[in-house]
Amino acid sequence: MTTFVTFGEAMLRLGPHDLKRWQQSDGMFEVGPAGAELNVACSLAILGQEVRYVTALPNENPLADMLIAKIQSYGVKTEYVQRAPGRLGLIFVETGACQRPGRVHYDRSGSSVSLADAAEYPWADIFATADHLHLTGITPALSKEAANATLHGAKTAKDRGMTVSCDLNFRSKLWKWHETKLPHQLAGDTMRAILPHIDLVVANEADLGDVLGLKSDLAEGRIDPSVLAQLAREAAKDFPNLSRIAISMRDSISASHNRWGGLLLDIATDQVHLAPVQENTYRPYEINPIVDRVGAGDAFAAGLLYALQSEDYRAPERAIAFAVAASCLAHTLPGDVNQSNLSEIVTLLEGNASGRVIR
Repeated sequence: MTTFVTFGEAMLRLGPHDLKRWQQSDGMFEVGPAGAELNVACSLAILGQEVRYVTALPNENPLADMLIAKIQSYGVKTEYVQRAPGRLGLIFVETGACQRPGRVHYDRSGSSVSLADAAEYPWADIFATADHLHLTGITPALSKEAANATLHGAKTAKDRGMTVSCDLNFRSKLWKWHETKLPHQLAGDTMRAILPHIDLVVANEADLGDVLGLKSDLAEGRIDPSVLAQLAREAAKDFPNLSRIAISMRDSISASHNRWGGLLLDIATDQVHLAPVQENTYRPYEINPIVDRVGAGDAFAAGLLYALQSEDYRAPERAIAFAVAASCLAHTLPGDVNQSNLSEIVTLLEGNASGRVIR
């Protein structure tokens, strides 16, 4: 079995109930764990994998204690969570519906992980007997220190012969730590230093444009797999160390209705694999209505990581199909963490999308 490590910021997510706006909430909020790398860790653990989650959380903080207990409840190992100065980051999510878009507000400035130096993490112990490190472009956006820690982790893991994956996950609201660079410039410079140590990149069409400058003429929210396949090949030329590039494909009809699929470029064979496929034709999942789309990209990444190390789903066409099915189901569940189990994902993967009650 592969032993995974994920590194990044853990937060608490707060949001009003029942698709309400914040001003309608009457002080009643849903509270749960959040954070891209944490979401991936929890999803992998739910799928039965051994996962070590690495972050920094504030000392003597009962909310941080509660968050660690919740992470552990999924089966994720937390012995390398560092307790340090700083605060616990928060994310506030207002779920959209129909033509009203969802909104996300971050309150994470000065969080413990943004203050921690790379040397504060015991990397040799963290990576002992580990096989795979997963990172994202969110944690490096928080601060220069967090960017350096991410880079150091990637370099160290690669030097030890581990496989390293990274979800670009561009967040323009976060890339603020350099006074003279715009968010996309800072993200591009920072991630281009990290990507030479990466084997697998996960992204969407916006990430490729905002981080790597690989833009298409597609209208916002519209998808053309052939165009995205070409962008993936261009990224592969820029970073010859990469072995695979995966792109999640979201066709946004409204906040409540999306078409969802994915693409995997296997660079060694220059083969592009799409999912889902029916009768040799790409047929995206129709997700309508969406329950919660926040965290669906992390479910896509986790599904792909699981599939690529499994006996049954490691073939590229099977791996991308598994990732898309897992993330499709994540849209049907509230909260950041995909609670779908292996049998549910496989059922959808094999074509049973009716949603009929199981008795």
